[in-house]
Amino acid sequence: MRHRKKGNHLGRKTAHRKAMLANMACSLIEHKRINTTVAKAKALKMFVEPLVTKSKEDTTHSRRLVFSKLRNKYAVTELFRDVAPKVGDRPGGYTRIIKLGNRLGDNADMAMIELVDFNELYTAGKPEKKTRRSRRGGGSKTAAAATETKANKEEE
Repeated sequence: MRHRKKGNHLGRKTAHRKAMLANMACSLIEHKRINTTVAKAKALKMFVEPLVTKSKEDTTHSRRLVFSKLRNKYAVTELFRDVAPKVGDRPGGYTRIIKLGNRLGDNADMAMIELVDFNELYTAGKPEKKTRRSRRGGGSKTAAAATETKANKEEE
């Protein structure tokens, strides 16, 4: 039975898998996007997202926790200096997986995994942030604003 066995083992021993995910995470942080198989991309997403969440709080303790997983001080510095300020207001979902098709050699499903806020194609066309309006409170505020504008026009 596979109860509570969430992660994909990727056909590797524990030490090999941890080293591979750490190297892939360092490459993702450095280059902002990498091409890999779909299974590795999904495993990498589960590995990287908690590290990005930890990097939002720049303390010595969080740097040491992230360094214990990544084992690359340049990647840790890049994560805390460049990536964390850009994703500071985002509540999660820091990576995006885009499926690319099959690899020619062995027909493996390929995917591109990227950091969401670093893709200029997606972020350039969209507005920065829309404000949300609730259904209940929306009518009273607009009615009050409309009466204010009418009163201002009448005074002029």
